[in-house]
Amino acid sequence: MLDEKKVKLMTHLAFYEQTQGKEDFKISAYYRKDYASLHTICTFLWVTVGYILAVALVILAGLETLMENMSSGVLLMIVGIVFLGYVALIIIYMIISSFLYNEKHKKARQRVKKYNHNLTRLLKIYEKENK
Repeated sequence: MLDEKKVKLMTHLAFYEQTQGKEDFKISAYYRKDYASLHTICTFLWVTVGYILAVALVILAGLETLMENMSSGVLLMIVGIVFLGYVALIIIYMIISSFLYNEKHKKARQRVKKYNHNLTRLLKIYEKENK
């Protein structure tokens, strides 16, 4: 005879495994600090690449104007602005990405704990049936 409680629990577990479970299991395989650090470093690299491409595009777009007004003072000022903009952007992105990836790991870990708790409940139901 099918137990309605067992079927609902198994359905819930299977649904979780097929949807969020795949990603949650990968995330929870890391320690929180390792997961956040890894993704923060990836964010750093991609922000750096994006910033370099954006600066190169702006320089290419204004190259004619830049060449007309070329002086060491103007060049030094532009390099300073570009560098300070980069540092500010990196700091902002690092803070935000560290916070977001810590929260993502925390939530994934909670869902995996709930999944493991439900698996334990299912095992107890099976043990109770076999006795």
